[in-house]
Amino acid sequence: MAMLQIFRPFINSFRDLLPIILVIGFFQLFILQQPVPHLEKILVGVLMVVIGLTLFIRGLEMGLFPLGESMAYAFARKGSVTWLLLFAFSLGFGTTIAEPALIAVSAKAAEVAASAGAIENTRAAMESYAFGLRLTVALSVGFAIVVGVLRIIRGWPIQNLIVVGYLGVVIMTMFAPKEIIGIAYDSGGVTTSTITVPLVTALGVGLASSIKGRNPMTDGFGLIAFASLTPMIFVMAYGMII
Repeated sequence: MAMLQIFRPFINSFRDLLPIILVIGFFQLFILQQPVPHLEKILVGVLMVVIGLTLFIRGLEMGLFPLGESMAYAFARKGSVTWLLLFAFSLGFGTTIAEPALIAVSAKAAEVAASAGAIENTRAAMESYAFGLRLTVALSVGFAIVVGVLRIIRGWPIQNLIVVGYLGVVIMTMFAPKEIIGIAYDSGGVTTSTITVPLVTALGVGLASSIKGRNPMTDGFGLIAFASLTPMIFVMAYGMII
């Protein structure tokens, strides 16, 4: 029984990955009708993914979620909206600028822009373009978390803000350069990844739990929606400026 408790997190992670494994295996063997290439390496890779996912989830439970919630409680007890909003912006900016998915997408976008002639095909130009894109997305997420925190504090309906935000996305799409639109839309997706989501979610839930009259279920969630929305607007503006 003790051994089962030890390996249960790994079993749960493998169960979560199993649908992906089955889909890939089905199409490889029955549709493409080809053997799996480098099967040994793939099995080792799957094992590493299971271990990594297990440790990552455990780390969230032990560290990031409690940290975000405790800091939200502390700022709410302090009673300073200014410091809370500054913390919210810093949290959104800091987690996003370090987001691995955003770093990868920014680097790839710089390579494509250089090969298409949109920027100079030099390492310095590509690094500058990638960093500018990351900085723009990070600023937009910081702004989004500030808006989300204000929504929780003031009790604003989330649907109204989301509708206004996507109207802004549609309007910006009409005027932005076509080369940046796809990157902008993808930037909205990559912000909601491994680092940003746990801390931002914990912040929202912790803040809603600590404010009288707010419900963690109805008011604590929704910050990630803003974090996905604002990068699209900011990146299209970035493309129009450069």
